[in-house]
Amino acid sequence: MFEAASLKDVFARLAQQYQKQNPGVSVVPSAEGSQELRAQIEQGAPADVFASADRKQMDALANQGLVATQVVFACNQPVIIVRTGLAGSLKSLADLPRAERIVLGVPEVPIGAYAVRIFQNAAARLGGDFPQRVEAKVVSRELNVRQVLAKVALGEADAGVVYRSDALSTKDKVQVVEIPPEINVTAEYPIAILKAAPHPDLGRRWIDLVRSEVGVTALRQAGFIPCPSK
Repeated sequence: MFEAASLKDVFARLAQQYQKQNPGVSVVPSAEGSQELRAQIEQGAPADVFASADRKQMDALANQGLVATQVVFACNQPVIIVRTGLAGSLKSLADLPRAERIVLGVPEVPIGAYAVRIFQNAAARLGGDFPQRVEAKVVSRELNVRQVLAKVALGEADAGVVYRSDALSTKDKVQVVEIPPEINVTAEYPIAILKAAPHPDLGRRWIDLVRSEVGVTALRQAGFIPCPSK
């Protein structure tokens, strides 16, 4: 199973339930940046299911006929995380350029693309040069959101942008700074069975579990949010 890095913890918990429901079946996860997983699928890597942190990567595979019908099963919100020692001085999005070391996802990974959109949205309220002021403090760009989280949690960076669910997983090591709703974006998570899935029936059972009451509850507890009505 190919899963966006931000799904690693909650999918691990659901895998225990899945294996109880399907004796003799083992869930073998591969959790990386969605863009990395997409590339592996394009190169023929075998998997039954792909869960992405954005529509872009899934749509690219759908356009190549590599996945079956996709469905959005959860949403998430980006937040700013700050190392605990700076919590008193970095209290808002407007304060972010004051950080000396910012770490973000590469623009190709969903969390990196979401950060770009957030900073562009912020320019209307915080000044047209806000994205440039943030960019000037970026010291590292990572291939998935968990690498961003780790650098801030370990004190290797002052601040970064991750998903709310990731921030909750290390809430004792980082401080969360909310992004104003009018500036923030919503991350949509689609899931699909690969057209070349070795075990499509098992893949369908996994998707059924993720979308069941048990799955929805686990996702909410992990910090994921209901998707806005369209």
